[in-house]
Amino acid sequence: MGRAIGSVVVGYVVMAVVIMISFTLAWLALGADGSFEPGTYEVSAVCIVMSIVVGLLAAMLGGFVCSAVAKRATPPKVLAAIVLVLGLGLAIPELSGDQVPAERPAEVSMTEANTNAEQPVWLALLNPLIGAVGVLAGARLKNRSQGGSLPA
Repeated sequence: MGRAIGSVVVGYVVMAVVIMISFTLAWLALGADGSFEPGTYEVSAVCIVMSIVVGLLAAMLGGFVCSAVAKRATPPKVLAAIVLVLGLGLAIPELSGDQVPAERPAEVSMTEANTNAEQPVWLALLNPLIGAVGVLAGARLKNRSQGGSLPA
């Protein structure tokens, strides 16, 4: 039981670290002007594509690691469910539509960018699905690399 719980935690941490590092590097490379539409906090098309790609790759790595640590099929499914539920929970504020678009100053810190970034509602709903599918795909890759199926 402890190994299963630990594998879910480790898989989630791997996902979080990959996402944090990727977005930090993207911020350093793109800055505010490349990350947002001109004068706003609306994320740019480049950031939307990057979010989808990084989210999928991070989730696959998290699922792979979770499966490798657990050596069972169930923990990656639990991780996928957690990613889906937490992601949808975090998407709820995006659904309200009450946000007034803020005008973005020329100089913005990464903290301000993270706090004020406005992503499209469809992306807020898509990211948890991508995450859950990515976790399961990563676990499946690990399972295939072992040449067989894992016990439930």
